[in-house]
Amino acid sequence: MNNVSTGFWNPLFARLLFVFNRNRISWIGVVLLLILVSLAVFAPVISPYNPVEQHITDQFKGPSAKYWLGTDEYGRDLFTRIVWGARISLTVGTVSVILGMIVGSILGMYAGYKGGVRDELIMRVMDVFMSIPTLLMGLFVVAVLGPSTVNLIIAIALTVVPRFARIARAPTVSIKERDYIEACRAMGFSDLRIMLVHVLPNILGDIMVMGSLWVATAVRIEASLSFIGLGVPPPTPTWGGMVREGFEKMLDSPGASIYPGIFILLTVFAFNLIGDGLRDVIDPRLRES
Repeated sequence: MNNVSTGFWNPLFARLLFVFNRNRISWIGVVLLLILVSLAVFAPVISPYNPVEQHITDQFKGPSAKYWLGTDEYGRDLFTRIVWGARISLTVGTVSVILGMIVGSILGMYAGYKGGVRDELIMRVMDVFMSIPTLLMGLFVVAVLGPSTVNLIIAIALTVVPRFARIARAPTVSIKERDYIEACRAMGFSDLRIMLVHVLPNILGDIMVMGSLWVATAVRIEASLSFIGLGVPPPTPTWGGMVREGFEKMLDSPGASIYPGIFILLTVFAFNLIGDGLRDVIDPRLRES
């Protein structure tokens, strides 16, 4: 039983390197993500200005040695604001998906393992949440709670909980009927121990793949909410907020909207490539093809 429950973990890193080395495009996603994370982490070091510092006399400047990507309508350095905006976008996207992953996986695993009325009740509630478009759900929650980083994380997390619940439930229903799970019950193991030690490692792969893909979606949702004014309040820089501000002055400074849009594109692209590589690691049919 120990070999079965821990078999997912032992060769995981080796499989990860093997598949990523064969599918080298996935490494592009890893490198891109490392660059973006480094920009966010070291923003205070590499950014030449304060992200909210205004230089009115330098508004709508083009790229130069002084302002690497130019300035916006308030004379704020675009490169500085993009680097600091990476902190908000990546934090909101990652934390919201992790939160939704934890809650959704617990609900899905519990529903699949217990079955019966509890399964029906939990999954019907998840169906109701899934019937609401993700952006509309986030829009509703932020509109009710108010725009802030915490509320934005909660809003996006609520949109992804039912997705992870379904991903976790389906394999749990199959795994709970296997012989080694029956042996665990016969030995008197608690349901909590069985779910955490013997079920979770076997469904974690699917959850990880879904998580990497949904981080990209969460970044897009955050940018969309910020674009319509329901993200983190200004003057805090966010990529979606910068796109909205730059869109209004597109003819004067197109880079104010285009540059943060490019960073959103690169972030979504990076997470999708990583998710594709993780899928190859988890799915034996794709790994052997």
